[in-house]
Amino acid sequence: MKLVTYRLEDAVCVGVMDETLSAIHPIPGCGDLAALIASGAPIEPAEETISVFDVELLSPIPHPAQDVICLGINYYDHAAESDAVTGKSDNVPKNPIYFAKRVGEAVAPGASIDSHSDIVADLDYEAELAVVIGKSAYNVSREDALDYVFGYTILNDVSARTIQSKHQQWYRGKSLDGFTPIGPWIVTKDEFDVTKPMKIQSYVNGELRQNSTIDMLIFDTAYCISELSHGMTLQPGTIISMGTPAGVGMGFDPPKWLLPGDTVKCVVEGIGELENIVV
Repeated sequence: MKLVTYRLEDAVCVGVMDETLSAIHPIPGCGDLAALIASGAPIEPAEETISVFDVELLSPIPHPAQDVICLGINYYDHAAESDAVTGKSDNVPKNPIYFAKRVGEAVAPGASIDSHSDIVADLDYEAELAVVIGKSAYNVSREDALDYVFGYTILNDVSARTIQSKHQQWYRGKSLDGFTPIGPWIVTKDEFDVTKPMKIQSYVNGELRQNSTIDMLIFDTAYCISELSHGMTLQPGTIISMGTPAGVGMGFDPPKWLLPGDTVKCVVEGIGELENIVV
């Protein structure tokens, strides 16, 4: 199933996207997908449908309860790209690099990325596969880790590179308001095999920038869920963003930064497309 959050008139609702992607089956009485995930209740959409043209799609989890957990330098090709940018000889990490991304409100599909052009001169994009935890995970094994997943979505880890460098860590440079598009929906785990080489891509104004597959992860989804869960409970609704492949703006010579008016599309095969415009 593809689960969406949407606004109909003044109400926020949750539903299941029809196979045609043109209509939504509402889930009666449900306006909070994170709460539905946490409840563990069966998903029972109505037979009736609402046209997607009559609603405003929101990010599937508009207000994550906690910071998004992100992976840094978690694709082999992006590690090589980082070598070229930093001048280091080996950026392949021996252990996962975790960091937090603060999300006051996730940017909806089709909505705007705030360029913060008054303080940001080097705005960048990062197409990422994001994992949504479905039940409380503590001290889980790698073999069992995927059993704790609810589903998968797409996240654009928008980044201000100079701010990252200035503070010598990634938190502020990736956490400005409007820096986290997520969506367009969550695909339940039964319809997405995270162990397969699914394509992950990004386009800026129609130009293909990133083009890889999720099997190029240095540390895979099961490994990261298991490791994170040891000593730290992953609550239902927790979002883990698995890192980005090569082709980000800073990797070009000269760099290709995002500018107001640019359209950014992130694609994960088997999930869909997340498109936003920079303002």
